[in-house]
Amino acid sequence: MAKLKVIMVSFVILVVASTCIPSLAVEKNEPKKLWNQCVVKISPKCALNIISQVFGSGVVSIPCCQELVKEGKECHDTLVKYIAERPSLIGNESKYLQKRDEVWAHCVSVSKALSPA
Repeated sequence: MAKLKVIMVSFVILVVASTCIPSLAVEKNEPKKLWNQCVVKISPKCALNIISQVFGSGVVSIPCCQELVKEGKECHDTLVKYIAERPSLIGNESKYLQKRDEVWAHCVSVSKALSPA
């Protein structure tokens, strides 16, 4: 649980830093344009909800699944990979990337079920 809190705090700091000081939020090799476009597409509440499932034992809510699908797979993949590559998490990166894909698949199926025919 403590690890999840550290991840969530790190993510919030990362989001704030990217909006206030963009040059500090992205590493040189990170696709800055995509990063900036993705961070603003999803609410902080839903971002934390998604991160809590990928990096912990949380569950993504239906409204957050809908936001995630609107955000797009490329954004979701890029942001989760960026977080998973942090030195404190890199040892479990493959597990987090698998959970990222599971969250995406779940959210797509939830969103399709809720969309009007």
